[in-house]
Amino acid sequence: MTVETKLPFDQKYIENFSKQLGEPDWLKDLRLLALAKAEELPLPKPDKTKIDKWNFSQFSKHVVSSSTLSSLDELPEEVKTLIEADEEHKNLYIQRDNTPAFLTVSEDLKEKGVIFTDIHTAAKEHGDLLQQYFMKDGVKIDEHRLTALHAAYLNGGVFVYVPKNVEVEKPLQAVFIHENPEANLFNHVIIVADDNSSVTYVENYISTTETEGAVFNLITEVIANTNAKVSYGAVDNLTENITTYVNRRGVAGRDAKILWALGLMNDGNTISENTTNLVGDGSIGDTKTVVVGRGSQIQNFTTKVVHFGKHTEGNILKHGVMKDSATSIFNGIGKIEHGASKSNAEQESRVLMLSEKARGDANPILLIDEDDVVAGHAASVGRVDPIQLYYLMSRGISKSEAERLIIHGFLDPVVRQMPIESVKNQLTEVIERKVR
Repeated sequence: MTVETKLPFDQKYIENFSKQLGEPDWLKDLRLLALAKAEELPLPKPDKTKIDKWNFSQFSKHVVSSSTLSSLDELPEEVKTLIEADEEHKNLYIQRDNTPAFLTVSEDLKEKGVIFTDIHTAAKEHGDLLQQYFMKDGVKIDEHRLTALHAAYLNGGVFVYVPKNVEVEKPLQAVFIHENPEANLFNHVIIVADDNSSVTYVENYISTTETEGAVFNLITEVIANTNAKVSYGAVDNLTENITTYVNRRGVAGRDAKILWALGLMNDGNTISENTTNLVGDGSIGDTKTVVVGRGSQIQNFTTKVVHFGKHTEGNILKHGVMKDSATSIFNGIGKIEHGASKSNAEQESRVLMLSEKARGDANPILLIDEDDVVAGHAASVGRVDPIQLYYLMSRGISKSEAERLIIHGFLDPVVRQMPIESVKNQLTEVIERKVR
C-alpha cells in the first residue's frame, strides 16, 4: 500500500499563495502546471530503497511564519557557531523555517552587480533573470512526483547571480533554520556563475527543535558558464522524523568547474541525489561527501557525474559511517556519453559499519559509451577492524573512545580534502556529536 497521493493544497490555494507573494505570471503558471503533474507522475525509484510508503506530500501547514532578526545575537547558540564571527559578516542570509529573517550583502558586491537574495524577492525584482534558469537546464519539474511537488509548493530558498568576469572572494553563506515543529520546507537554491566568474557558497540546514513528522523537499541548481568556478559547501543536520528529499544538480559549461563538499548528517529518512552534468569541453566536476547514519534511519545517496564534453574530468569521493541499525545505500555513477573523448571518470566509495544491525551498501557504476577515455572505481564495505580496536584498548583507551578515534580516522581522508575551510570545521564538530 502506498501513501495517499491526494495533495493537501489545491490549485486555488496555489494561485492565492503566488498572488500574495507578488510572483510574476510565469512562476504562477509553472506552479500550477507542476501541481497538475504531481498527481500523475510516479515517485523516483532509488536503487535498493523502497520509498512508496514514505510521506513526501501529506502535511497540514504549507507555510509557518517566524519573526525576522534585528541582530545575530538573537540566534540560538548552536546556530551562532555556524557563522564565522571573526569579523562582521557581510554576505549572509538566514531563513527561519519559511521566513527570510536576515540578509546582509557587502556594498562591494552590490556595486559589481552580484545578486544574493531570497528566492521570493528574486522572483519579484529579478524575475526575467530568474526565469532563464529556474528548473530549465538543471532539475526539471516533470522528472518525477517529487520535482513536481517541489515546483508547486516552493516556499523558501536563495538566488545567487555572479556577473561575467566577477570574482567573489569571500564565501556567501545561507543558514536554513528549522525551529517550528510544524514547519515543512520546499527550498530552492539557484547559483549562477556567468562567464569567467567565481563564487564560493556555503549553506547549513539545522534543526533546533524536534518534530513528530515533517516533509523537506530541497533542490539546488548550480549553473557554471564558460570558464566559471563554483565551490559549493553544505552541511545538512536535520532532526529525525523529517522525511527529506534533496537534489543538488550542477551544469558546467566549457572549462567550468563545479566543486561539491557535502556533509550529509540528517537523522531522518533521506533520499539524496547529486548530479553534475559536464556539458562543455574541458569542464570539471568534483564531489566529496561525508555521511554518518545512526538510529533506525534509512538513507539512499546517489552521486552521478555525466560527461558530455570532451576532455572532461569527474571525481567522486564518498565515505560513510553507519551505526546502531541505520541503513544506507551509496550509488556512485560515472557516465561518459558518446563523443566525450579524452574524458576521465573516477570514483571511490567506502562504508564503515559499527554494529551488527547497521547496513551499508556501496555500488560503483561506470557507464561508458566512448572508447578513448579513462575510468576507474573503488568501493569497500566493512566493519571496525577488531585488531585496531584491540590495539587502542590495550593502550588504556576505552572501547567507546577507541571507536571514536577509528571513525575520525576513517572519515578524515575526505574531510581533510574539503575545499572550504568552514565546511571542514563544521563537519568535524557534527561528526564528533554524532559518534559519541
